[in-house]
Amino acid sequence: MTAARKYAPEQLMNVLLAPVVSEKSTRVADKHRQYVFRVADGATKPEIKAAVELLFKTKVEDVRVARVKGKAKRFGRFAGRRRHWKKAYVRLAAGQEINFGTME
Repeated sequence: MTAARKYAPEQLMNVLLAPVVSEKSTRVADKHRQYVFRVADGATKPEIKAAVELLFKTKVEDVRVARVKGKAKRFGRFAGRRRHWKKAYVRLAAGQEINFGTME
């Protein structure tokens, strides 16, 4: 049984929010076959794996999750903080790749 069958497709469409495009994420993609995504705060590793396999038709080998603290910001004398967010490092199986230009 694949991981995508456990969850409703409508639920999985709300798990991945956006790919994270940065120097670090590009380096990790080239070196370790990992792609970095911004994910929903309540997303779990199995949900993330199922969402990537469903959306990109690839085989996911491993998922690692990290919480990113929001930056402290000031606007004049008012101090505030940006939202915390969650990102996922998704490692694909050998020979698999994600092309963000052609999403179906």
